[in-house]
Amino acid sequence: MLHLYDTVTREVRELQMRQQGKLDIYLCGPTVYGPPHLGHGRATLVYDILRRYMEWSGVSVRLVSNITDIDDKIIDRANRENRPWNEITHKCESVWFDAMGALGVLRPTDVPHATEYVGQMVEMISELMSRNAAYTTDDGVYLDVKSVPDYGLLAHQSLDDMLSGGGDREVLGAAQKRSAADFALWKFSKPGEPSWPSPWGEGRPGWHSECVVMSLELLGEGFDLHCGGADLRFPHHENERAQAVALGKQFARHWMHNGFVVDTEGEKMSKSLGNVANLLDLVQHYDPRAYRMLLLQTHYRSPVKVGQDNIDASVNALAGLDGFADRMSKASLPSSEPDVETIARFREVMDNDLDTTGAMAHIFDAVRRSNIAIDEGNGGQASALSLAVLQMCSALGLELRAAAEVDAATMQRASDLDAARAAKDFATADVIRNELQAAGFVVESTKDGTRVRRA
Repeated sequence: MLHLYDTVTREVRELQMRQQGKLDIYLCGPTVYGPPHLGHGRATLVYDILRRYMEWSGVSVRLVSNITDIDDKIIDRANRENRPWNEITHKCESVWFDAMGALGVLRPTDVPHATEYVGQMVEMISELMSRNAAYTTDDGVYLDVKSVPDYGLLAHQSLDDMLSGGGDREVLGAAQKRSAADFALWKFSKPGEPSWPSPWGEGRPGWHSECVVMSLELLGEGFDLHCGGADLRFPHHENERAQAVALGKQFARHWMHNGFVVDTEGEKMSKSLGNVANLLDLVQHYDPRAYRMLLLQTHYRSPVKVGQDNIDASVNALAGLDGFADRMSKASLPSSEPDVETIARFREVMDNDLDTTGAMAHIFDAVRRSNIAIDEGNGGQASALSLAVLQMCSALGLELRAAAEVDAATMQRASDLDAARAAKDFATADVIRNELQAAGFVVESTKDGTRVRRA
């Protein structure tokens, strides 16, 4: 049985499902106003690994992950570029799913869009108003956080401790807030901005109101697991939960948050800090599986730095596993079943707070033992262990590929690419890279030179 760290209780505890054999997950999805960065990639990969492992274990998973397609950032970009706001959201959503597909991330079971649920958000806010948990100001409708007795549960702070910095930034009407921590449920629109009707005036929902409505609408009260990056714990997830509590509804029963992707100085990677590493660049220049491999070798709650060294190390680790798969595919091994003890140990490690770091160490040990077995002529053991390796990798979404020979002409073009890079002729290097990728090769730029292999 899987045990996960719960952000509320701050302990690793059993992930209890309200319906046996069926897991309902809500994952906060992207705000589609720009290209995805490595932090986005980490969040989606972490929960893709969780989903795949649970499905491999025989659990039916419903993963709901939303698209925030109306937001201040979207409107700001539309105004800067003098473009329709929904043109930006459609394009960025397409780029998002292309990147996720390249990473091998399964598409969510449901992909609700915020703009599809505005009517339900208006209904929810109306109910909060009727319960005296929300009030209007000159710029919108706000939740009175003092109406939520345990506000701050996810942040592990009392309301008094958070008052100095817990609310929205100062905007028109913010001075009318009853408390600095009160947050916007509905924002009145300015001329030329997208808007929807409401009893309080034309406007749009606040960010924190979107996910609470969509999660409860699609998964119902008391759904199993709410996920997202650690940066969403407060205020976003706390404010989602606060609205549900103010409505008298049971919200998520378990909260899971993944750690940051940080830069070389240890700062969280984000668009606002300007230290974003574009995920599209990574999947263009490396085998996209390398990022999954890198994250599998880092515990999901720990921060991770992404740089040339650990990407190269992940590429090398993948090459080793692919080489193993190639060797086993060419060996004449007897029919067998996956090694039972190896699979059981893998489950034990993974069930302990999704310990992919320990799981990968276990997989590499099984590869080592299988190689020794085949060297010693023990085909039965080699077969059982190799099948276990393939099963375990499949459970993690890590597809192994037997090597295909690369012709001399392609290797020469790879050398030409290295020569162009050395001469700082990056335009020529990009042309060669695109040519090789169009021919069906994965092209990886490492410190030791360009590597090419069949995709």
